[in-house]
Amino acid sequence: MKILFPALLALALALPASALAAQGISIDGKVKYPQGFNKFDYASDQARKGGQLVLHDLGSFDKLNPFTLKGTPPAGLDELVFETLAVPSLDEPFASYGLIAKDITLAADKLSVTFTIHEQARFSDGTPITPEDVKFSLDTLKSPEVSPSYQIYFQDISSAEVLDQHRVRFHFSQRNRELHMIAAQLPVLSKKFYTAHPFASPGMTPPVGSGPYLIKEVIPGKAITYVRNPQYWARDLNVRRGMFNFDTIIYKYFKDQIVAVEAFKAGEFDFMPVNIAKQWARDLDGPRFKRGELAKETLPHRNNAGMQAFVFNLRKPVFQNPQVRKALSLAFDFEWTNAALFFDQYTRCDSFFSNSALSAKGVPTGLELSYLEPFRSHLPPEVFTTPPAPFSTRPPASLRANLLAAKKILNQAGWTVKNGVLTNRTGQVLEFEILLVGAGFERVMEPYINNLKKLGVRVHSRVIDPALYSRRLDNFDFDMTVSVFGQAQSPGNEQRNYWHSTVADRKGSRNLIGIKEPAVDHLVEKIIYAQTQEELHAACKALDRVLWYGYYVVPNWYLAQHRVAYRTIFARPKTLPLYYSPFQALMTWWRMPERQQQGAFRK
Repeated sequence: MKILFPALLALALALPASALAAQGISIDGKVKYPQGFNKFDYASDQARKGGQLVLHDLGSFDKLNPFTLKGTPPAGLDELVFETLAVPSLDEPFASYGLIAKDITLAADKLSVTFTIHEQARFSDGTPITPEDVKFSLDTLKSPEVSPSYQIYFQDISSAEVLDQHRVRFHFSQRNRELHMIAAQLPVLSKKFYTAHPFASPGMTPPVGSGPYLIKEVIPGKAITYVRNPQYWARDLNVRRGMFNFDTIIYKYFKDQIVAVEAFKAGEFDFMPVNIAKQWARDLDGPRFKRGELAKETLPHRNNAGMQAFVFNLRKPVFQNPQVRKALSLAFDFEWTNAALFFDQYTRCDSFFSNSALSAKGVPTGLELSYLEPFRSHLPPEVFTTPPAPFSTRPPASLRANLLAAKKILNQAGWTVKNGVLTNRTGQVLEFEILLVGAGFERVMEPYINNLKKLGVRVHSRVIDPALYSRRLDNFDFDMTVSVFGQAQSPGNEQRNYWHSTVADRKGSRNLIGIKEPAVDHLVEKIIYAQTQEELHAACKALDRVLWYGYYVVPNWYLAQHRVAYRTIFARPKTLPLYYSPFQALMTWWRMPERQQQGAFRK
């Protein structure tokens, strides 16, 4: 329930009983920032507009519509050109504040939410944003024309109803305490533009959005240039103050991250998140670093780390036995990998909600146990008896012991070594391909592949370009790959897209594993429709156990900070966000005047 402000009294009188309007919303009704706040704490009043920012991405792009399944859009398009009804606060676990919607009203029965569109809200062509545009956006993003991720995410929003020239109401198919938050994340599309340019049609026509930037130039597959819209409607709003400060943002495309690092050191772009430990430890040096022209830094965050892993595709017959998956997991030596290849920079993923209070600990009790009990006879006993923990080679354990255990499990599952290769009773060979994007991961995979070969598994890795890799994953055309299942601070509808059986065969879904497990479906629904924090935590922990002992992945690692390298031409706010990506932090930075760019960086 939100506080009623005098200016909203007339609106509130027209709303359903007990429903109140406010600019800020959250799951529990509590927000950090009051009505009329000046700016977010992680933005600065000292920010200056101007200058150019050059960034990089890998691979290529072949479309300017980020919402369709086919093809690859350029980096930055979602964040710079399109906008949502509300924007998240990056220093609260799960709160949003109105952008296109100046007021957000959750009905007392929680079966609808009403958005009041800001009178000043405009698309880049100067046309007002209307409730009809919002309804068109919902209808479009729930249609077969878009990537199924949007359809799945918004599926519990049953319809949109235009109330008048400023208000639109979303109706929900059932109660869900985060559904008004999900509704507020709807990207708003121009009905006029997409009527003239059919939504799913190919082409490189720059789209009309309402965001702070326009597309100025496109070199297909190679570069894209965004320019700040001088008529941007929300430039003075509190949720945008101190942000999007660069006049021009250019993305250049490179073949892979190894090439990109050398290009960064040569001065071809200005800022780079670093995801490869070797590059962070050894490659980011040279004269420009010594002169202070380039710097590297770790930025702390409190993000839920989720799960990065080697992912089994259960659609492949060779992976359908969970004991086989368990044996293959035993062959990965994280401790050696972390010491020899990662310079001991990483922490092992020990949960599908790593680095959060949602990860399962100990054995299940109370409400968590009650969620699991109906499936006891169908689940592995370890779900109820053994706290989840990744396989380790830390003494007294060892790789040799793990490989011997894996060999025993494989033999019990009917796999024996014949002529040096694992073969089952029907003559099938245990072999598969690990699909990778970017050559940097090959050095990580090779020791794992060698360990598997000691068991008689015939396996190899294959590196392909990002665009083809994306298409292969959309079509589930892989045996094993590396993926990240990112988690919000308050998990919800996205869990359906990760694990639910209804999307296992839906091309473009994030259920890469192909899980079809009734207990998983049940627990995903428990998460989505949790009414209290206690219910949410219990459901997440129960799901964590079921996923863990399904041996659906080989857990990898995470880092509780962002590693970034940059040219020392930037100033930035004194306060960092808490829950953020490097790009989100960068959009609060600004370029210092030339006279100050002598290797200085405002700490």
